[in-house]
Amino acid sequence: MRAVLFGFGAVGRRVANELLTGDGVESLVVLHRDPSRVRRLTEGLGARVSLRSPDLELPAGTDVVVIAAPDVAAGVAAAAVHAGAHVIAATAEVSDVRALRALDGAARDQRRTIAVGTTMAPGLSCVLAVWAARHLDRVEQVHVAAFGTGGPACARRHHASLSAPSIDWYDGAWRRRPGGSGRELVWFPEPVGGADCYRARLADPPLLVPAFPGVQRVTSRMAATRRDRLTAPLPMLRPPHPEGTVGATRVELRGWKDGEAVAPVVGGVGRPAIIAATVTAVAARWAVTGRLARPGAAGLAELVGDPAGFLREVAGRGIALSEFAGAAAA
Repeated sequence: MRAVLFGFGAVGRRVANELLTGDGVESLVVLHRDPSRVRRLTEGLGARVSLRSPDLELPAGTDVVVIAAPDVAAGVAAAAVHAGAHVIAATAEVSDVRALRALDGAARDQRRTIAVGTTMAPGLSCVLAVWAARHLDRVEQVHVAAFGTGGPACARRHHASLSAPSIDWYDGAWRRRPGGSGRELVWFPEPVGGADCYRARLADPPLLVPAFPGVQRVTSRMAATRRDRLTAPLPMLRPPHPEGTVGATRVELRGWKDGEAVAPVVGGVGRPAIIAATVTAVAARWAVTGRLARPGAAGLAELVGDPAGFLREVAGRGIALSEFAGAAAA
């Protein structure tokens, strides 16, 4: 596999490590606006890695382009698809998700896949939702919550999202509610536990609704403190942490099985940047080996036809996954 990586922050560095694990990657080209800033970091990755400026054309024969940088996804993806490469976009920005999904026709024409939103949430949350729905006769609601942030870019998005309207799916229509509203106590897998979560401008619903035809409600919330909510409309008062600590995502489905109402709950725990890098690397391998369900631009809920197999690979790389079995079973 010949891969190109755009972005070398908290997620990008770990994507490089994940891709280079084993012998599956023949070469990895890292594109960065300021090559001198990351030259020392890339030198430690071995002879298979080279560093280039992003204003150059993609290397001939590139199989997959991984995007781990904000605000460039659509332009990079369009060029990559035109060059005949698959695209894996580790972005959670709503604007990026919309722009990437608009490339669906171009990707189908080239028989290439653009995997949109391969982070913790969306990303892992999308695959968990499809896996949890495997035994349901009908899914009526999907509710996603996320705890924690990855690198500085993720922290800035978390900060800005709380002051922007949420985009939720209610009874067949999109609804916008004020960011920071809708407080709900959500119980994440241990060791995170309970946390207050709020509406925010998050990308899970736009990626999940197409994967569940006829679903009535799809919502997403993020964990936040009172200080987060109060300062969300303001610039960040201090620089974000280089990388967040423990994070988690939780997915609750509500639907029907054999005429009875059921509500399976699943989740994953780990450092958000590591989760995003793991999901991204697995998606890249699946795209190149033809294991994703179809060409085109979509989230992993639509693209991963074998969610159990995908989650096994994610778990095999150290991400803790769990399913709520009930208080009695616990």
